[in-house]
Amino acid sequence: MTAVTSTQSTGNGHLPPQVPSIPLSPDLPTPAAEQSIGTLVRDATAHLSTLIRSEVELAKSEVVSEVRKGLKGSVYFVVALTIGLFSLFFFFLMAGEVLDIWLWRWLAFAIVFAVMLLAAAVFALLGYRRMRSIRKPERTIQSLQDAVHLTRRDDGADRHED
Repeated sequence: MTAVTSTQSTGNGHLPPQVPSIPLSPDLPTPAAEQSIGTLVRDATAHLSTLIRSEVELAKSEVVSEVRKGLKGSVYFVVALTIGLFSLFFFFLMAGEVLDIWLWRWLAFAIVFAVMLLAAAVFALLGYRRMRSIRKPERTIQSLQDAVHLTRRDDGADRHED
């Protein structure tokens, strides 16, 4: 271990005492022949845990960046949808005017209004049926319950009665 010193003085002309540096790993590496099986397993478990955590972080950062790109791109679709929805007003107005050629004006617009209400009712029914079909995630719940059951120790081996 090397010592770390500061070049700043404390005001009384003395340099602060040397402080040992912090090593990158707490233990100096020992040859594999001198390590016990338990130490090797502990080290392997720690390295595997670190590897899994870093892989999860990498996946998370990639997904976040892709989601951001998707959100930025979806703004254009939202604008297009908004313009399309506003232009529907003019389409229905045009349909009423076209029907006005053959029918009374009030009847032409009443027909357009009835068609719009019918379309709204059909889509509301489809939405209701779709929402009613939503179920809780049975497989995930069962998997989590199985994992909890496996981690519990119901045999009483870890309990100590005093």
